[in-house]
Amino acid sequence: MLNFNYNIPTRVFFGEGKIEVLGKQIKKYGSRVLLTYGGGSIKKIGLYDKVISILKENNIPYFELSGIEPNPRVESVIEGVKICRENNIDFILAVGGGSTIDCSKVIGAAYYYDGNPWDLVIGKSKVENVLPIGTILTLSATGSEMDAGAVITNLETNQKYGIGHSGMFPKFSILDPTYTYTVSKYQTASGVADIISHTLEEYFSNVKGAYLQDRLAEGILKTCIKYGRIAIDEPTNYEARANLMWASSLAINGLIGYGKDSAWTVHPLEHELSAYYDITHGVGLAILTPHWMEHVLDQDNLWKFVEYGVNVWDIDRNLDDMEIAKKSIEKTSEFFKSLGIPMTLKEVGIGEEKLEIMAKALMEYAEGSVGNFKPLAYEDVLSIYKKSL
Repeated sequence: MLNFNYNIPTRVFFGEGKIEVLGKQIKKYGSRVLLTYGGGSIKKIGLYDKVISILKENNIPYFELSGIEPNPRVESVIEGVKICRENNIDFILAVGGGSTIDCSKVIGAAYYYDGNPWDLVIGKSKVENVLPIGTILTLSATGSEMDAGAVITNLETNQKYGIGHSGMFPKFSILDPTYTYTVSKYQTASGVADIISHTLEEYFSNVKGAYLQDRLAEGILKTCIKYGRIAIDEPTNYEARANLMWASSLAINGLIGYGKDSAWTVHPLEHELSAYYDITHGVGLAILTPHWMEHVLDQDNLWKFVEYGVNVWDIDRNLDDMEIAKKSIEKTSEFFKSLGIPMTLKEVGIGEEKLEIMAKALMEYAEGSVGNFKPLAYEDVLSIYKKSL
């Protein structure tokens, strides 16, 4: 039975040149800005200079936190909170991909908390309030530009966990596909895999009545399949970059999950890989997904794999159901491979030595069971890891 509360409050300005709204939008929410970004790619494409110019034109004082990592660290959160408190910051502008945006969201939450920000991530303390956040997106992948979640890594404890709060929805997001033109082939492919995984996490559900949500999800998946390779081969193809950018936002803003009651599976499995080995998130998801599919496929959920195979991969409906299901998994794996993504853990430097440790750590965090499409126990998780080698 479908039953949900709709809430997607982020205002989106989509298209080339939409940065023109930046000054006016910031002034709606704050007057002193923390500008956050990663390794400096925004300087190479001229976006940094454009942002600074707009801030100066609007007489908005700003302070910077740069060097935010691809799997953002709690240390960067701590540094950001320090800058905010010392300079009376009342608005955070995240310019970059999901890592920068995620880090900024947790800075905004930790600003109102006196203890270690990691307490908020692990649920030891609750988020009470969040500084307002705006984003300018430069990578189509995580969907953080339009959702209320963030993922933070603690390499000291080998933990990578998600945190969410309604206050973490960005107030506005500027989505200009031209800012993704210089994203590398590898990161473009990883981003496509991330979008697909977000969609599959909601799509593979035991709820049968969410017809519209499932058709929307299939549309996102087909968009990634159509435009993923094009964006890699033709990096300045606006149509491809624009469709992937919008797919990124719609995959995880809540829309396709309403009424589904999905408990995610592949993401928690991958978070352990990133926490211990600091690998690219989308690559880890692409490696694990087909093996997860093979592991959970059974007669009870066969119908969902048939739906996936026929509606997403255009497999002949007249074939045997199990054959359709297996072909759908093969096509998923083949697609990721066609994007140039490594398809084994060994290719990204992960061997057998820590698989049991990671599986146990996941079970401890998940309190004994992961996911609800087909719940995974310790043995299941370890088996998927081993098959992924």
